[in-house]
Amino acid sequence: MKIKSFEFNLRELGGAMGDFGTLFPLAIGYIYVCGLDPAGFLVMMGLANIVTGLVYRLPMPIEPMKVLAVAAIAQKWTPSMIYASGFGMGLIWLLFAVTGLVERLARLTPPSVIRGIQVALGLMLAVEAAKLLSTGWFLGIISILIVLALRKNRHAPAAVVLMVLGIVVMAVKGELGNIAAPGFKLPPFTTFTFQEVWDTLLLAGFAQLPLTITNATIATAALISAYWPNKTVTVRKLSWNQGIMNTILPFLGGMPMCHGAGGLAGQYYFGARTGGANIIEGLIEIFLGLFLSASIAGLFSVFPGAIIGAMMFMVGIELMKFARDVAIGKDLIPLGTTLLVSLATNMAYGFLAGLAVHYLSPLFFRNGSIKKEGS
Repeated sequence: MKIKSFEFNLRELGGAMGDFGTLFPLAIGYIYVCGLDPAGFLVMMGLANIVTGLVYRLPMPIEPMKVLAVAAIAQKWTPSMIYASGFGMGLIWLLFAVTGLVERLARLTPPSVIRGIQVALGLMLAVEAAKLLSTGWFLGIISILIVLALRKNRHAPAAVVLMVLGIVVMAVKGELGNIAAPGFKLPPFTTFTFQEVWDTLLLAGFAQLPLTITNATIATAALISAYWPNKTVTVRKLSWNQGIMNTILPFLGGMPMCHGAGGLAGQYYFGARTGGANIIEGLIEIFLGLFLSASIAGLFSVFPGAIIGAMMFMVGIELMKFARDVAIGKDLIPLGTTLLVSLATNMAYGFLAGLAVHYLSPLFFRNGSIKKEGS
């Protein structure tokens, strides 16, 4: 049976909303704290989604680079610093693609370490989801039940129902009254200095690299192979994509963007199966950016956190399921090491620790067997 490249239906719409949980809080921080222009933020993200959907013909999440976003919000970067950081990361990813370095890193990374990264990400999402669920347990439990009941429903997909429920809750609370009237606004032309490019790389860009290599590139490619065995996407192609969009979009207000295994799992879990999900999401983001940019941060900030928490929690569970294909035995040791170190420190250290254990464990087992034989 031939797999369709594009579908435009409620299921794809539900999948398009599957990774909104990570977008909302970072979008609010970028706009409120750093003063990022909402029109540029959303329209550029929408364009990136549409182009990516057309190129890959698969769901392919476009997400904020999380280390950069957290650092920018915590340190109150100026908008020009944010644009500069995206451009700097784009140059690095183009370098990785041109030299083939990202492919060599992928070849060196065993499946057990990739699964460890995915399980760690799943647990981290679940923990953050629990915090959001605690803001309204009753609504959160109802939302989880809706997900379980409607996740595979083509006529009332869970994510679409939850978005409608969130709007109803906001309306009942009277939180929709402050929405400004729709008004047309184009993304601004933005500039930055090369000094800002270097400064932001030192502040957070180099720290972002291991996470982008592991989660946004290697783990995302592995997840695509798991979901669509006949539609392999190479890590080099993902590197090209991340490089191109980050060297172009910052000049029109775009934030630093990447892919992500968590976002892909969210899209798939809530129904996305084709590139249509990306196109739908992109059109929604462009509409919001062009016509509702004056209200978008306020809308994001009052959307019920418990509903987002329910979606994030189920996506976290979905990611953790991939540990099942790791063979019981010595492969569990690098997986466990990657997981524990990632949770205790960060995914970069977890990745390095898992690699070290994977490549050093044969020496340990061989030496152990030699000692046993000689005793």
